[in-house]
Amino acid sequence: MPATSSKNAEAEGESAGPVTAATDRLLATTSTFDAEALTASSLCAGWTRAHVLAHLARNADALTNLLTWARTGTENFMYPSKEQRDADIETGASQPLDDLIDDLKRASDRFASAVTELPAAAWQQEVRMGPGGSGPTIPARRTLWARLQELEVHHVDLDAGYAPDDWPDMFVRRALAETIRGFGQRDDVPDVTLAIDGTTARIGNGGHVTVKGPPRQILAWLIGRSSGERLETTPAQPLPRLPQWK
Repeated sequence: MPATSSKNAEAEGESAGPVTAATDRLLATTSTFDAEALTASSLCAGWTRAHVLAHLARNADALTNLLTWARTGTENFMYPSKEQRDADIETGASQPLDDLIDDLKRASDRFASAVTELPAAAWQQEVRMGPGGSGPTIPARRTLWARLQELEVHHVDLDAGYAPDDWPDMFVRRALAETIRGFGQRDDVPDVTLAIDGTTARIGNGGHVTVKGPPRQILAWLIGRSSGERLETTPAQPLPRLPQWK
């Protein structure tokens, strides 16, 4: 695993700068779309590019809800329910191109304003992720990392020229460390040793299969954004089958 401490990795991902830069990159990509491009399939099964952008808009509002919760102390869930979340994405995806892009910009601006308005002490306030508060409890500061993950991964999902090789180093370091750690806590993963930049990490029990490759390509494979065609296995064999990334 890359030699970055958990504390330092968190500090890298929990500031507004990377989110702002990722948002700007995403909007630059959307500026190239026409109506036909918007309806093309994305890398998310069953979703068009319009669905991905609508999801990113509603995710910005959902995380704004959590920051409002942290600021006011009043419970404010990301989404009322999974059903409402899904319905809002469908509604957003049906908008004309200009309206959808404007929706995404406005939602992103609302999140940025909520970040600016949050008092320093409130960044440690605990809030709950997920529809109806069904997810894990996190300190409000982690909403910045949550937003960055959504932006970077779903930008790739647009299948519009932005690829894992374009991910910033900081994002790759933290996302890779967290993904490996997350897989290590599950009992449905294959036993694999990962060889990354001269270091090794294990998922499952490690096993006798080693998968080697650049950090970005390892991360993309682990989270289902690459088939792993640029990775090597020792001994030579097909890549292990991974469960869905959570």
